[in-house]
Amino acid sequence: MALFASRKTVVVDCDVLIVGGGFAGCGAAYESRYWGRNLKIVVAEKANIERSGAVAHGLSAINCYMGMRWNENRPEDHVRYARGDLMGLVREDLVFDNARHVDSTVHMFEEWGLPIMKDPATGRYLREGRWQIMIHGESYKPIVAEAAAKAASQVCNRIMVTHLLSDKANPNRVAGAIGFSVRDGRCYVFRAKAVIVAAGGASHIYRPRAIGEGTGRTWYAPWSSTSAYGLLIEAGAKMIQMENRIVLARFKDGYGPVGAWFLLLKSRATNAYGEDYEAARMDGIRALVGKYADVKPMPTCLRNHAMIEEMKAGRGPIYMQTQACLDTPENEEIGWEDFLDMTVGQAVVWASQNIDPKERASELITSEPYVMGSHATCSGAWASGPEDCAPADYQWGYNRMTTIEGLFGAGDTIGGSAHKFSSGSFTEGRLAGKAAVRYLMDMKGAPAVDEAEVRRLAQAIFRPLDTYRVGRNAIVAGTVAPGYLLPLHGLQRLEKLMDEYVGGYSTYYVTSRPLLERGLELLALLREDLEHLGAEDLHQLQRAWELRHRVVTAESVARHTLFREETRWPGYYYRADHPRLDDAGWHVFTASEYDARRNEWRMSKLPVHRIVA
Repeated sequence: MALFASRKTVVVDCDVLIVGGGFAGCGAAYESRYWGRNLKIVVAEKANIERSGAVAHGLSAINCYMGMRWNENRPEDHVRYARGDLMGLVREDLVFDNARHVDSTVHMFEEWGLPIMKDPATGRYLREGRWQIMIHGESYKPIVAEAAAKAASQVCNRIMVTHLLSDKANPNRVAGAIGFSVRDGRCYVFRAKAVIVAAGGASHIYRPRAIGEGTGRTWYAPWSSTSAYGLLIEAGAKMIQMENRIVLARFKDGYGPVGAWFLLLKSRATNAYGEDYEAARMDGIRALVGKYADVKPMPTCLRNHAMIEEMKAGRGPIYMQTQACLDTPENEEIGWEDFLDMTVGQAVVWASQNIDPKERASELITSEPYVMGSHATCSGAWASGPEDCAPADYQWGYNRMTTIEGLFGAGDTIGGSAHKFSSGSFTEGRLAGKAAVRYLMDMKGAPAVDEAEVRRLAQAIFRPLDTYRVGRNAIVAGTVAPGYLLPLHGLQRLEKLMDEYVGGYSTYYVTSRPLLERGLELLALLREDLEHLGAEDLHQLQRAWELRHRVVTAESVARHTLFREETRWPGYYYRADHPRLDDAGWHVFTASEYDARRNEWRMSKLPVHRIVA
C-alpha cells in the first residue's frame, strides 16, 4: 500500500499563488496586494521567507540602482551596459522595464529600515561602482520579507513545490501547483487563478570546486535547486539562453566577492609574476569576439577568459593585490564589511591559511558554472514584455507572462533580463504581480484542476519514501542498496557528468559536439535511474525533488549549448569545435520547448531586437 494513501492533503484555494519567497517572490506579493486589495495571495516557500533565497545570508551592496533622482544614470544607460556585458544578446525591453522602476524599489527598502551608506560630502548613496550602492545588509532579507509577509494572505513555509498543475480544459493554462510539507509530510494542492514562479536558479548542477565538507561552500546559494527552471520546463514553457551559464571570479576557497575590491577599493589582479595579464591578452580576445573586445567596461566573461588563459599557460596563481589597497583605515573597514555582511567564511579561510590581506596578496579563481536569470546572465523563460516598449514579437499578453497562460515569472525565472540582482528581482516581482492582477481582472472563467492529475502526481511525489522502505533491508556499506538511488549519489553523478561533458571547471569550461552528445546519453541514463530514487525521510524527499529539477535543467543547458554553434561567451564556456563568436549566424536567442509526455525537445532561434540606440 502506497504511503500516500495515509497522508493528509491540504487544499489551498487562492487568486494568486507565488512559488518562492526570495526577493522576486517578495516583490510579487507586495505589488499583488497593492493592486489586488481583496485578492487571496499565497506564497509557497521551500524554506522560511524570513531567511530564504540568494540573499539569505545578507549582502554588502545593491547592485542595480540608477540614481535618477541625482541624474546619475538613465534606464537607457543600463540597457547599453547589460547589452555590452552579454555580447549583444539581451531582451532590451525587459532590461529597460526593470531599470525604469528599480529606483523606487530601493527607496522603499530604505523606508522599511535598510541602512544604505551615504557619501558624507554629497548626501548621495555611496557608490561601489556605476550601478552599485553600499549597504549594511546583514538583515536585508528579513526587512524585505516582513513587508511581503504582511502583504500576503498566507505564507506557507517549508513547502517544496514539485509540479505545476494545468487547467483540465486547456493544457496550456496553469491552474495551480502541488508539493509537500517538509515538516509534517502533508501533500499540498494549490488551486490558483494565476501563478507567479519566483523560485531559485541553479547551483550544484556542476561539480563545485569545494569538496568534502566544503561542498556547500559555493558562490551562489547552495539551496537554489533550479526550481525556477525545472517547474517551467516540465510544464512546457518556452525557455531561452539556457546555455548562458555564468562563471564568477572569486577569492579562492572562500568564494568571497571581488566587486567592492575592484570597483570601490580600486584593487588590481595580476598573474603570479605581478603582470597585468588582461592587457597582454587583448589581441587574442579580439580574434575571438571582434568588436565586443572593445566594449567598456570589459564584459565579465572576457575578464574570466583572460584569467583562464593565464592559468592554462602556467602563469598562475592569479592574485588580488589586496595589500596595495588596504592602505587606510577607511579602506580596511570597507574590505572587511564586504565579507562580514555576506561571506564570513572568506575571513575564516584567510585565518586558516595565515593570510593577512593587508600584508600579502590573495588568490583568485574562477568558480564552477551556475545558471540564473537574475544575475549577469540571461537564462530563463521567454516572457511577454511591456506594452509600451516591447517589439510586436516580444509582446503577446501580459507583462512577464510566459508562453503558458496565467503563468508569470520573476527573478531567476525570466530569461533575457540580465543584471537584475536583488533590487531588480524584487522589481520584476512587482511587475509580474501587477500584471497577474490585471490578468485576473480580465479573466473570464477560472481554471479547473484535473483531480486525476493531482492523484497521479501525489503518488509520484511520495514514491521515493516507498522505494526506500522496500529497499532498505538490502543496504550494504551504510548507504548503498541495489534497489534504489539516494539523492546525494544522483547529485554527484549529475555534477561529475556536467563538469566533464558540458564545460565545467575541470575541462577549463571547454566542450564540443561529441562531448555534449555523450553527456546527453549519460543524462538520459540518469533520468531513467531517477525513477528509483529512495528517500529515508522528508528531508531526503526534498533532496530527491530538488535533484529532479536539477537534472531536467541540466539537460536543457546541454541541449542549448549543443544548439548554439559558436562560442558567444568565452570565459563562461567554449565550444572547441566552434571557437569564435559568429554574429552573422548566431546573433539570436536560443529557445527550447520540452514535451514531457513525449519526452521530446524542440529547439529554435528567436530574434534579438534593439530598442535603445
